[in-house]
Amino acid sequence: MSVQNSLTTKPKQDVETIQMSAFLTQDAIRNRIDKMIGGKDGNRFISSIVSAVSTNPKLAECTNTTIFNAALLGESLRLSPSPQLGHFYLVPFDNKRQINGQWKKIKEAQFILGYKGYIQLAIRSGQYRKINVIAVKETELKKYDRLEGEIELTPIVNEIDWENAKTIGYYAMFELSNGFRKGLYWPIEKMEAHADKYSTAFNLEAYKKLQAGETLADMWKYSSFWYTDFDGQAYKTMIRQLISKWGIMSIDLQNAMDKDMAVIDDAGKAQYVDNQPNVIDIPSAPAQITAEDDPFADKTPQSDFASEIELEALEKKIGKEAFLKLLKENNNQVSLNTYYDLMNS
Repeated sequence: MSVQNSLTTKPKQDVETIQMSAFLTQDAIRNRIDKMIGGKDGNRFISSIVSAVSTNPKLAECTNTTIFNAALLGESLRLSPSPQLGHFYLVPFDNKRQINGQWKKIKEAQFILGYKGYIQLAIRSGQYRKINVIAVKETELKKYDRLEGEIELTPIVNEIDWENAKTIGYYAMFELSNGFRKGLYWPIEKMEAHADKYSTAFNLEAYKKLQAGETLADMWKYSSFWYTDFDGQAYKTMIRQLISKWGIMSIDLQNAMDKDMAVIDDAGKAQYVDNQPNVIDIPSAPAQITAEDDPFADKTPQSDFASEIELEALEKKIGKEAFLKLLKENNNQVSLNTYYDLMNS
């Protein structure tokens, strides 16, 4: 049974939602939905996308194709885009691409898998008897055996006391159906260093100030998941590290991990915002596309030079001394070509 064009009878909506509704009712798009999902599930899938776009203004600014492809990947993995469930997220990302030989700014939707999505896929594989990840609070840790991956804790029983206690680390573990067990513990300092090193959207010094209650200039810069949900990002990092090194990975789990934190093209291939394993928020080199390939791209001429945020990421990547030298040699500007070359070197 094909997906019915019920969207045209809905009440008037905002411009972005109408644009997405029109996109989803194109014959080529409806045929893809019919082929991959179809029937009632296809209608539910369409409704979930329209709902996501209408409730997130930033997502509505993304190209329709990247929203659709990311959502379709989540659907193929039988995961829900509901923020309440936390399986996966459609996250707006400011990118730059070459369109007809010129660099253009463009907002695209990333497929971001949540730690609960990883756990769901692991459980469905039938290989895992147990899998869990927790924050370890001050006074709880008694002993951690790095070789065996076993931990001894004195749990804080009262839930409110546990939530209010200081986090000192994170522990993830699994037990396979065949009895094999493995656990991994990271102290909080290691997790913070990991985020500071690998996330271009995260700055540890700024994070510490925010934790202390300070209000910083340009607060919009501090809206990434590492700032708004550090525990969730830490849980995800632990699960990724643990499963990728010692776990059994089903085809779905491999596919999800491979395309996590990526923009998905029409061929289902991942164009990575992150280009290192178990790493968050490192942009990849932008792809070459034409205006005909992506009619929803921003056609407005943009600067040929890296933005302030990109310069901050570049300084973190190459170091302060090399960064200052680069600015001095280039009249305090860095071209986009140089930026992407250095970020991916």
